[in-house]
Amino acid sequence: MPPRTPLSRERIVAAATQVADEGGLGAVSMRSVGRALGAEAMSLYHHVSGKEELLDLLADAAFAQIPLLELGTPWRAAMTSRAHAMRAVLKRHPWALSLLESRSHPGEAVMRHHDRVLGLLRSDGFELVLAAHAYSVLDAYIYGFVLTELSLPFTPETGPDAYAEGLELPAADYPHLAEMLEQMVVGHDYAFGDEFDYGLDLVLDQLEVRRAAQGGRRRDQ
Repeated sequence: MPPRTPLSRERIVAAATQVADEGGLGAVSMRSVGRALGAEAMSLYHHVSGKEELLDLLADAAFAQIPLLELGTPWRAAMTSRAHAMRAVLKRHPWALSLLESRSHPGEAVMRHHDRVLGLLRSDGFELVLAAHAYSVLDAYIYGFVLTELSLPFTPETGPDAYAEGLELPAADYPHLAEMLEQMVVGHDYAFGDEFDYGLDLVLDQLEVRRAAQGGRRRDQ
């Protein structure tokens, strides 16, 4: 029999991620993670103090999957890149939607990520208060969009056409909804995911207006 791979925090977090991916955050426990590792739950306590620390580590591991922004990158390109990276992580790990900002003991990857985003905005002409507002509204947009995207009653594969046709909305009662479905959805290869970039641009456009209004300039200019 080959020797058993020793337990480590890294292996435990990887197993917890797999458990969460398959069963949601509610499925994560010391017992279920131990079972995924082929180990007794008590053996995990040599590496992790308990479920709360395990959840802290899960949040940190999710943030670590979002590439750290390079200082000096123009703010708009950086925020666009970050938004797409966050969306990809949240879609890959839906449990992260309720976890990433909920921990009272955030890890190093979490804090480094937050500090870098604020630092990049500050270095490219955002005053502190506007940088904080920008961070907040961008995260609200990304989280909200992914939550909606994951909750839709149809998938990208099946498409919205059959769902829209099944609604059978009488135009007399719902004229604006019926108009939108007819002119944008049914027979038009509509994909809700395509709305992400449009909405993101709306947010970034207004942030640029406010940045310019405060005389925003790169610190190296």
